[in-house]
Amino acid sequence: MSPLLEHNADLSGLNTLGLPARATCLVRPQTLDELEQVLAERDPQAPVHVIGEGSNLVIQDDLPGLTIALALDGMIKVREDQEHVWVAAGAGVHWDDLVAWTVEQGWQGLENLSLIPGTAGAAPYQNIGAYGVELAQVLEQVTVMEIATGKVSHYSAQECDFAYRDSRFKGRDKGRFIITGIELKLNRQARCNISYGPLKQHFNDLPADAVTAAAVREQVIAIRQSKLPDPAVLANAGSFFKNPVVSAEKAQSLTAAFPQLVAYPQAEGVKLAAGWLIQAAGWKGKRLGPVGMHSEQALVLVNHGGATSIDVLALAAAVKQDVWQRFGVQLEQEPVVLP
Repeated sequence: MSPLLEHNADLSGLNTLGLPARATCLVRPQTLDELEQVLAERDPQAPVHVIGEGSNLVIQDDLPGLTIALALDGMIKVREDQEHVWVAAGAGVHWDDLVAWTVEQGWQGLENLSLIPGTAGAAPYQNIGAYGVELAQVLEQVTVMEIATGKVSHYSAQECDFAYRDSRFKGRDKGRFIITGIELKLNRQARCNISYGPLKQHFNDLPADAVTAAAVREQVIAIRQSKLPDPAVLANAGSFFKNPVVSAEKAQSLTAAFPQLVAYPQAEGVKLAAGWLIQAAGWKGKRLGPVGMHSEQALVLVNHGGATSIDVLALAAAVKQDVWQRFGVQLEQEPVVLP
């Protein structure tokens, strides 16, 4: 049975920036069979857009063709050995529900990624990461369906071309596949990463056995809630810019000019804190009409109400220009622009 097609569907509630937009045709497949049928029956000349929960999107205009909001559900333990457990989740699973479930089972690996908005299927698209951990470190494989053929394939983590907030699905294979599910390899014993400053500080005076996945998740949630606005309360798309990576020479010259610069040496180059750059350029809490950079976290662009994509992209451009003029550093936008 084919899932219900919604024509001229309102998308304002399906993107966390709350931007006004409509989809010519919206569908929410709940099974692989439904997704395969939808793809087989679509107009092959019409575009296909996959939006998940819309937490990393700037919907620039109404979406023509077919818009897919996957509702593939389910979280299961696939197998286990003495040290590890493998779990699978459908692409439509709310990401933090998956994190909460694994932590409740006593499995370690996802706790640093707590409270990140979005779906399990969107997680590998841009290799989500936070507080010292990236999805690529725990991902075993991704299941995809090819849009043109309906063929189902599996890609190991090594085959996903993961990089900082990037993957083959966002890069060379953009628009070719729909991610339908993921499999993760987690630890049965706690090997928590508390290298991130506030986490390290919190656990510094506690005994080693206090560093559990549940305790780290609790702290990560507290940190995120203290810094980041809830999209349900204040519309936003999370971190709006990637942390730029510059050469060691560039970082050295910037540090000489700006001693408070927040920078992290990498295997190649030095990663700079985009939030610090934006705040130092004077944008923290600053508004342009209905949009602005958040008063607690300068990296987050927020919609105070009534904004359009024109407002969002104008603010983003102004921030990028000021950071470039002040520091000579090019910021790259993190959310995807559709169509």
